[in-house]
Amino acid sequence: METLSFSMRVKEESARVERTDEEKRAFLSSFIHQSSYISLSDKKDILDIYSEQAIIVKTIYLYIDSLYGLKGKFSYTRSSTFKKRLVFHLLIDNARDLLSDLDIDFFSGNLPESLIKTPEQKASYMAGLFLANGSVNSPGSKSYHLEIKVGNEAYAKKVMKLWNKGLPVLFSSKIVSRRGHEIIYLKRSGEISDFLILLGAKQCCLEFENVRTDRDFVNIDNRFTNLDMANLSKTIKASEKQQKAIKFLKESGEIYNITNPKLSVLINIREKYPDASLNELAALLSKEMNTEITKSNINHLFRSLLKLYEEKK
Repeated sequence: METLSFSMRVKEESARVERTDEEKRAFLSSFIHQSSYISLSDKKDILDIYSEQAIIVKTIYLYIDSLYGLKGKFSYTRSSTFKKRLVFHLLIDNARDLLSDLDIDFFSGNLPESLIKTPEQKASYMAGLFLANGSVNSPGSKSYHLEIKVGNEAYAKKVMKLWNKGLPVLFSSKIVSRRGHEIIYLKRSGEISDFLILLGAKQCCLEFENVRTDRDFVNIDNRFTNLDMANLSKTIKASEKQQKAIKFLKESGEIYNITNPKLSVLINIREKYPDASLNELAALLSKEMNTEITKSNINHLFRSLLKLYEEKK
């Protein structure tokens, strides 16, 4: 038995989400717009709705039955792809009224504005699009990527606008053309996670987040290591500059003109602890002066020292 991909599991979970009638209409509108065609058989118009996942076709059937009382017939074919997967079909006779109510025009680049008024309807519309022609990388893959494929450039731009600005969560989807189709995609892991929640795929989102968190911990650890090295280098350079100023001021006798007691004590501490960080110097000076000295205070004192050095050298 073939193992379901992460994309297929996301779609199955989303297909099982409870939706209101208005959300069902929005879902049907986008799914049928992207994953069906009209065929002529015995001089009748037949709407052929298809998917490689039986649960999705079953969901479409139940939605259409509950909303319009249309039963439809099931069939299946083999896909033309290398793996020759089964493609499940739902055939609906006399579907003109259905298409009209769902505001579906296969040749238009417009969105059904009357069906996507609320955030919930918009989310359901996006769910229908994803279940029709969407995919998402496995969380264990090298890169994060979620996409929806559409054939119409004008339609793709309007979907992208809806995706980025019309939903409860802000997204930054983009469009790229690929093999005669427009691909609307997300690359940011946090946005993909948010979109999985929007689809109602909570379990898949949890799996995605677990893998993402493990990966990000490794990345964060590497970043902290790099940051520590950068901070150490910065501390050493700053210390060398401060010690150079102290040496000059001592040799020139200008050190005796410093009247700020905190700076005088800090100079002694810096000479004694040349590798100490600003936080460590603040703690040492606080102990010496018997009062709280902050990192900001240390910075201010060293700026005074370096200013004096620049003036006198």
